Formats: sequence, C-alpha cells, structure tokens
Amino acid sequence: MGLRVGGVSDDFRKQVLGYGLTTAQILYRMPDHPSLLQTYVWQNYDLFPKFPALTDFLAFWQEKLDGPLFSVTVAHSKLIKPAELRAVDGVFRLH
Repeated sequence: MGLRVGGVSDDFRKQVLGYGLTTAQILYRMPDHPSLLQTYVWQNYDLFPKFPALTDFLAFWQEKLDGPLFSVTVAHSKLIKPAELRAVDGVFRLH
C-alpha cells in the first residue's frame, strides 16, 4: 500500500494524475538452462502509452539480472474513469 500524505495515499494521488494499474507478464530464459523459460509478473502504477516505470524496470533487468528477456506482455487499466452518466427520460412516482 502507498504512503499516506495528508490522509491520501500515494497510489490514489497517482490515479488522479492519470496513472493506471499496469501488469506485465515477463518471460525470460533461465541463466543456467537457456532452453527453459520462467515467468515473472510485475505490477505497478504507470502512464499509458509510454510506460516509463515499466521501461525503467526492464532497463534495470537487462543491466543487472542474468536471465535474458524473451517476451513482455502488458495489460493496463485506468482505475479512475469519467463517470458513466445516463439521461433520465422521465420520473415515475409510486404512491
């Protein structure tokens, strides 16, 4: 859970600023057995469509970790969206 500043969590602040929940399924080759693939799931708040947080994480992975990346599948959802409004055609009263 994000830190709370003034009663509001950092995660909520990010959502208001346009961040959405991003999940990446990362397939990578095992360092000792390159013919085998392993899965890693990464999840964080990020900005669509450039995904700066995910891009930074993948750059870190390639620089510091031994398992070479095979594929990355990304899913993204904005959690705070404009309200869905529907016009009301009439008022019904029940006595």
